[in-house]
Amino acid sequence: MNASTITLTQSGHGDRSQWVKGIAVGLVAASIGALYTVFARWGIAHGLSTPDLTVLRFGVAGILMLPVLALACRRDSAQFTMRWRVWLLVALLAGTPFGLLMFGALQFAPASHAAVFPFTAMSVMGMVLGAVVLGDRMTLRRLVGIVVVLTGLVMVSGVEASSLTLRASIGDAMFLAAGTLWAGFGIVLRKHRLDPLLATAVISISALLTYVPAYLWFTGAEGLVLATPHVFWVEVLVQGVIAGSGTLYTYSKMVSLLGPSRAAVFPALAPGLAALMAWPVLGHIPALLETVGLLLVMTGLMVAVTTSAASTNKA
Repeated sequence: MNASTITLTQSGHGDRSQWVKGIAVGLVAASIGALYTVFARWGIAHGLSTPDLTVLRFGVAGILMLPVLALACRRDSAQFTMRWRVWLLVALLAGTPFGLLMFGALQFAPASHAAVFPFTAMSVMGMVLGAVVLGDRMTLRRLVGIVVVLTGLVMVSGVEASSLTLRASIGDAMFLAAGTLWAGFGIVLRKHRLDPLLATAVISISALLTYVPAYLWFTGAEGLVLATPHVFWVEVLVQGVIAGSGTLYTYSKMVSLLGPSRAAVFPALAPGLAALMAWPVLGHIPALLETVGLLLVMTGLMVAVTTSAASTNKA
């Protein structure tokens, strides 16, 4: 075995190891998405509002990320001063505008639509933007995988034709816009090779400085003040510590390992996993259609991701 053969073999093992790590991080990211969805419903059932939950997510994560950003600035401030446009774009794509679109859409469209439309945009636009911006080619099997994923999402969410009203279409458009922003976030991360932890810090702190003051101005934090200590601290842990920081970091890490096109498919697992997590937390027993939908999502995801990985290794 010559030196070039050894190098190719090591490269193949490296690609496989990276792919396995990416799958693992993707499953963690989807689980976090499911967890905060379930506890958002739990918090609303206990008197909190959508803006209350959003401010906990942005506010707590922003405070936790302050030391990270301060340390990064101390070590290498040039990475911010010279690339401030890139960091501003990251904050706009995954920060306050994304949160306002996602949670604001619920004022128009039913919650079942939130399990379909944003994830549809994430998957489809992630693939399209990956092909256009990064040259990540679209394959027929990846397309088939995403179609299977979207079919499973519809089954999990229970979207009915009667819910597709003119008013709901406004919320659906907002969901699609939010999903597109998130897909764009993945593209920017990959194109500029941004550090996942640093990206998490920039997004969280930008939201802390923009959304939190607006929330306090318009609501006076009345919902949080009236919440019981038990409900408040549970949501601080889930929405702020686990979801606020964890969602951004795990997705950013997944993009660095798998690329934005493949990473954009994983959030589609969240609604199905949420249906399972809702059983012990909310007492909601998953229906047969929800279970079949989750299996379809997992099947489509594996088709899309494993095919892409094989293509990457072959290249």
